[in-house]
Amino acid sequence: MTFNATFIGFGEAGRAFAWPGARAFDRKTDMLAERGAMLAAYADTGVHGEEDAATALSEAEVVLCLVTADQAVVAAGAYAPMLRPGTLWLDMNSVAPASKAEAATVIEAAGGRYADVAVMAPVLPQRRNVPLLVSGPHAADAAEALQALGFAHVSIAGDAIGQASAIKMIRSVMVKGLEALSVECALAAAQAGVLDAVTASLDASWKPQGWAERFDYNLDRMMAHGLRRAAEMEEVAATLADLGVDPVMTRGTIQRQRDIGTLRISPPDGLTAKLAALETPQFKRTA
Repeated sequence: MTFNATFIGFGEAGRAFAWPGARAFDRKTDMLAERGAMLAAYADTGVHGEEDAATALSEAEVVLCLVTADQAVVAAGAYAPMLRPGTLWLDMNSVAPASKAEAATVIEAAGGRYADVAVMAPVLPQRRNVPLLVSGPHAADAAEALQALGFAHVSIAGDAIGQASAIKMIRSVMVKGLEALSVECALAAAQAGVLDAVTASLDASWKPQGWAERFDYNLDRMMAHGLRRAAEMEEVAATLADLGVDPVMTRGTIQRQRDIGTLRISPPDGLTAKLAALETPQFKRTA
C-alpha cells in the first residue's frame, strides 16, 4: 500500500524522515533569508517542495506535521480547511496532550482524521527507524500508514488522543532532568578539579535497576530522610555557589526533598502505595 504524503514543516525531523517523491511545505520558503536553504533542503532529499500549503496538501492522504512546538496548534488551524475529507493528520510535534487535543478538534471538525504521534528518540541518526508511539481513535490507521511509509518501529499507545504525547512528555521529566543534573554535577566537579574522582565514584555506586524499582527506592529514602537530605543539599548548593556554578537544579532538589520529608510519612511498601501517600495539595498544581 502506498500513500500520497505531505510534510508540513521541513526542519531537522522532516528532512530526516523524508523520501523522494513526497511533497513538502515549510513557511520559511516565504522568508527571503531562509528561502535558499529551504529550497536546497527540498532538492537534497528529493521531495517536491511546494510554494504554498494548498498545493502541497491538494492530493495528500497522509500529512506528517513536524513544525516547531509553538506552531503545532496554529498549523492545524491554518491548514485544516485545505485537507481532503478523510486525510490522516499525523501530529508528530513534541507538545502537551492538551495541545494535541486542541489540534485534533480543529482537524476533525474539518473532516480530517487526527492521530497523536510521539517521536520517542532523537531523529538522527535513526531517521525512519526511530521508535514512534501513536494514539487516538485513528491510531490503527495511522500506524498502518506510517509503516507503509517506511517507519520501522511503530507502536499503538491507546485509543485516546494525548496518550502517546503524555508518555513522551512525562518521560522527559527524567530524561531531560538527568541531562540538566549531569551538567550541573560535571561543571562543579570540573571547577573543583575532582571530575575524574566524581565520575569514578558514580560508576562504583550506580547500581543497575529497573525504573520502577529505582522510583520506589528513591521515594523510600526521601520519605524516611527527606529533611536531613534537604539540609545536606543546602550545603551542596553552597558548595556549587562557591565554585561559581549556579545550583539551579540543586535548589529544586532541596525543595522536593524538604516537601516530602515534612510529611513525615513512614514509607509504605510498594511504589503505588508511596505515590498514593503523596496525594496532597502541595504536590499538585494549583490554579
